[in-house]
Amino acid sequence: MHTNGLIVDAKPTRLWRRLLWIWISFWLLMFLLGAQEYLWSGGRQLWRPLVDYGTAALVATALAAVQIKRSQRYDELLSRPLRWFAHMWAWMPLQLVAFVSAMYGLRVGLYALVGAPLRHGRWADVLAYEAAKFTLFYALLGGIQFGLRSYKAWVTERLRGEQQARLAQQAQLAQLTHQLQPHFLFNALNTVSSLIHTDPDLADALLTRLATLLRAATDVSHRAEQPLTDELALLHAYADIMTQRFGDRVKMDWEVDPEAMHCRIPTLGLQPLLENCFRHVVERRRGRTHLTIRTRRRGERLSIEIEDDGDLQAMQATRGVGLGNLERRLQSLHGTQASLTLHARPGGGLIARVELPCAH
Repeated sequence: MHTNGLIVDAKPTRLWRRLLWIWISFWLLMFLLGAQEYLWSGGRQLWRPLVDYGTAALVATALAAVQIKRSQRYDELLSRPLRWFAHMWAWMPLQLVAFVSAMYGLRVGLYALVGAPLRHGRWADVLAYEAAKFTLFYALLGGIQFGLRSYKAWVTERLRGEQQARLAQQAQLAQLTHQLQPHFLFNALNTVSSLIHTDPDLADALLTRLATLLRAATDVSHRAEQPLTDELALLHAYADIMTQRFGDRVKMDWEVDPEAMHCRIPTLGLQPLLENCFRHVVERRRGRTHLTIRTRRRGERLSIEIEDDGDLQAMQATRGVGLGNLERRLQSLHGTQASLTLHARPGGGLIARVELPCAH
């Protein structure tokens, strides 16, 4: 199931519901067995096993909920089971103490309400027995959690891959029919044609760059992501064609962080951002437009900005096909960890910023 470009998987949720019913059924069975044993041993107060097993079930359920919540922090360790289990078992001794203390505290309180003493064996024997049971249940719960979270991660990754493949195909069509529109190809070929006799070497270089862009547009469905260094090569190819067309009307600066070059980004993800600058700013102005492409890596985060000093003073309410497609691709690859934002530049113009994890 997909909602707003994000993957929503209901299967793990159904599994957790089934396990909840299994958990309830397990404690009901434990109570029935305990009650039967109590009655066979001559007991006549059925509320005693109900209190004993009820308090155990209540405290065990609370600790299981805490453990399930904690396990969500370590999903990145699912591929390294030993480290995952080491983190999960780190708090086991403290949880054992909390389990026994809370369970027997509740029992003492409930027994006191009915005016009956809580009978038990020596505390050393009680603690040894409860510790053995708790360790067994802790290991069982941990194994179930690991299996469920691994399954959920696998299903999510599989659906994400399928969604990314579909979005890549959409990107291919978008690039061929929108980003690399016929008017761009027409103008690019006209630029090349005007240079054939006056500067054949430059005309040949521009044709090579145009072929590189077309090849990338047709191959995007097979390579959804690529290193930033390859993406910038495509962006340079596009920029060379456009700057040759507009001549002195555009000036471009490249502020590239060498540490970011191996970070992976969506293939042909930056071209629609730069195209917006040429279509909505450079083409409409007589004067010179200053464009800046800026990449920065900060720890494990990558930030890419494309800035123009145009006449824009207020943001548009809607985004075009290219930007919308890029936003969906970012969400599919990285969820809420990636974003595409547009900001009005102080003094006029626009700053388009892409932020995403620096995955290698």
